[in-house]
Amino acid sequence: MATTTAASDLATLTRHSLAGLRMLLAFTLLTGLAYPLAMTAVGQMAFGWQANGSLVGSDGARTTSRDDAAGSALIAQGFAGEQYFHPRPSAGEYDTLASGGSNLGPLNPDLVASIEERKAAVADLEGVAPADVPADAVTASASGLDPHVSPEYAAIQVARVAAARGLTDAEVADLVAQHTTGRDLGVLGEPRVNVLQLNLALDVAH
Repeated sequence: MATTTAASDLATLTRHSLAGLRMLLAFTLLTGLAYPLAMTAVGQMAFGWQANGSLVGSDGARTTSRDDAAGSALIAQGFAGEQYFHPRPSAGEYDTLASGGSNLGPLNPDLVASIEERKAAVADLEGVAPADVPADAVTASASGLDPHVSPEYAAIQVARVAAARGLTDAEVADLVAQHTTGRDLGVLGEPRVNVLQLNLALDVAH
């Protein structure tokens, strides 16, 4: 009787194990292979530009070729020349491998000092009062790679860029307006200016 029970238990265990193995194999193929391949195919066909990194060519047009890309519309990069609009500060020096904030609290003396230094530097560069320097001009984003600046920060840079390029303030301000995006769906987020696309447009037009 004990032998029969043991054999029955072994058969049950074997049956359940094989059923579990089949389920494991089926879900591995479904979620580990079929689903990722399907999503990749949909992404490439329906959202090819976004799926390949939202790359922008030197002419300002969208591209999916890394060889033709001047940068990504989603990742900030440094622009130091006076003829360019400057992005937000980056705790990681715009290095995608070092993406992140400084992890310093708002009352940290080092952070407070660096903000005051940046404010004075921006005010001197743009010829405005320190009180008129927007917050995003002196603080890094959480990722350190925010590709946008506020319209206010772009506005105080117009005169410098125009003078460096021999343009009128109105001409540069018009390009800023063309590259300003409003709130998503009219209510989400804040108006913003993509620095890379604006600078590329400046190079193309002037």
